[in-house]
Amino acid sequence: MYLLSKHTAGLILLCSQALAAPAEVGKRDLDSFVTSERAISLQGALNNIGPDGSEVPGAGAGFVVASPSKVNPNYFYTWSRDSALTLKMLIDEYIFGDTALKTKIDQYIHAQAVLQTVSNPSGTFLPEGLGLGEPKFLVDGTRFNGAWGRPQRDGPALRAIALMTYSNWLIKNGGSAGFQEAKNVIWPIISNDLSYVGQYWNQTGFDLWEETQGSSFFTIQNQHRSLVEGAQLAHDLGVKCTGCDQAPEVLCFLQSFWNGEFIVSNINVNNGRTGLDGNSILGSIAIFDIDAYCDSPTLQPCHSQSLANFKVLMDTFRSVYSINAGIPENKGVAVGRYAEDVYQGGNPWYLITTAAAEFLYDAVAQWEARHNLYVDATSLAFFKDLYPAVTVRKYNSGNENSPFTQIMNAVTAYADSFVELAEKYIPSNGSLAEQFNRDTGEPLSAFDLTWSYAAFVTMAQRRSGQYPASWGSRNAAAPPSTCAGTSTPGLYVPATAAGAPNVTSSCQVNVVFDVNATTYFGENIYVIGNTPDLGAWDIDNALPLGAGGYTAERPLWSVSAFLNAGEEVSYVYARQEDCNQPFIYESTNRTLTVPACGGSTVTTNDAWVGPVGTSGGC
Repeated sequence: MYLLSKHTAGLILLCSQALAAPAEVGKRDLDSFVTSERAISLQGALNNIGPDGSEVPGAGAGFVVASPSKVNPNYFYTWSRDSALTLKMLIDEYIFGDTALKTKIDQYIHAQAVLQTVSNPSGTFLPEGLGLGEPKFLVDGTRFNGAWGRPQRDGPALRAIALMTYSNWLIKNGGSAGFQEAKNVIWPIISNDLSYVGQYWNQTGFDLWEETQGSSFFTIQNQHRSLVEGAQLAHDLGVKCTGCDQAPEVLCFLQSFWNGEFIVSNINVNNGRTGLDGNSILGSIAIFDIDAYCDSPTLQPCHSQSLANFKVLMDTFRSVYSINAGIPENKGVAVGRYAEDVYQGGNPWYLITTAAAEFLYDAVAQWEARHNLYVDATSLAFFKDLYPAVTVRKYNSGNENSPFTQIMNAVTAYADSFVELAEKYIPSNGSLAEQFNRDTGEPLSAFDLTWSYAAFVTMAQRRSGQYPASWGSRNAAAPPSTCAGTSTPGLYVPATAAGAPNVTSSCQVNVVFDVNATTYFGENIYVIGNTPDLGAWDIDNALPLGAGGYTAERPLWSVSAFLNAGEEVSYVYARQEDCNQPFIYESTNRTLTVPACGGSTVTTNDAWVGPVGTSGGC
């Protein structure tokens, strides 16, 4: 390495600027920013992972903490979804050459094997795997018992995808030892998650924003990928994939989200929104396959419907945020979750803004890999903004002056403009919060958000031409002509070789606690009883009920629990009020007898009896 004086370096810089065209200078400067911020973001993510993450003291080994923020908002938890997306990024970085990350990967594998068996408000691991749908835990891997939007069904699929990426690499590069690790240590974790996907994919859950209970585009896309990839990995390992047979049905259902103009990101809901949501581009980049065909029903970034949806979504945000005012249609904008968002004031998110760039880099990579692109009536408006001379036809690759190359350059420049906009609102130290203010661009909400850091790194990977190996989208079975809401009963076995405790289960029967209880916004309902599964009369371990079915006509709160067959259960409901007010308990004790082994699901039909809560006004 040669050291230059500041004077000499300055002369070289001035000369290079004089020789470079303005566009080249801008690109070089953006290159430098992305390189620098990628390193900052990778370290930012590592700082939030236990046991030695500098920003998250107390986090267990292998547990990814969403953010060091503990107040307004409190994100000092480990989410299954955020953790899996972060580890997928780290595993890809490892495969691309950063071998120092292996320890983090090994710690994650052990942590997730144990976490699968932790009983939680979504349910137990045995006998039916319900606990795998729990969205978040305390940072030491113990249960979070507060009220929350649960279950969330994307976590198992995303965790399986991350671990399958690593397993496939081990099989190809680790020799017999790598094969045995993939088969005996990692596959049992993956198998549990795929069992959950195959069993529960056709049941509603909360979306990735943890607000809407219904069917999520992001979730369904990742569930399909996990089952396709799981079937291939099971074949390679010589094992059985329980649940993978559901892949064609999941793919069939995925087609339901297109409404003719855009992708409705959450269906089977009635929340008063248009359905336009950043969920849709996050889903497509999560299932990006460099080898995919652009007409694949998996809805890759280069798919015509994905492109049409991208334009409609971006145009929506052009008119929502004042910092986007005056930005032309061929330039990137600040992107948020959805136009109707009010959380923390409803602002753009760093991770979705960089995801928009990643989406476009993905699409360009797919067209260049295919050496052509098809512009049809559905995608025409997307291309018109970037290359006005475009027409409905096939464009084949050619020389640097060919229309194909000009379109590739235009889409790439469009992608770069999203990164440039992100750079404008990223602080000089490179730290990434969750959001930035819609009017001023100032960072806000949770600081040092792990997902924001992971999203920047994955975008930078794609921008530099680093693509994960194909997950087999070309080999995915076609969807049936008529969809069926089928499922496959899961098979759940603790992954003891990876460190999971060898938990067992007595015969249990599903009991659904339904209670009609009119509540105010912010109030929560719990059920507490005499059995360990109901908290053993300890309110800190009571089961929180969900209000996903709550309506003015029927104020329903509900939770599903597996209880020991034949046992006598005493229970009451309790209200958790806001402003640190004490719990309010019903004025009556209830009893039920759990059916004998093999009995069918029992559902209570209760109504709150006793005093009601009042808001503390804090």
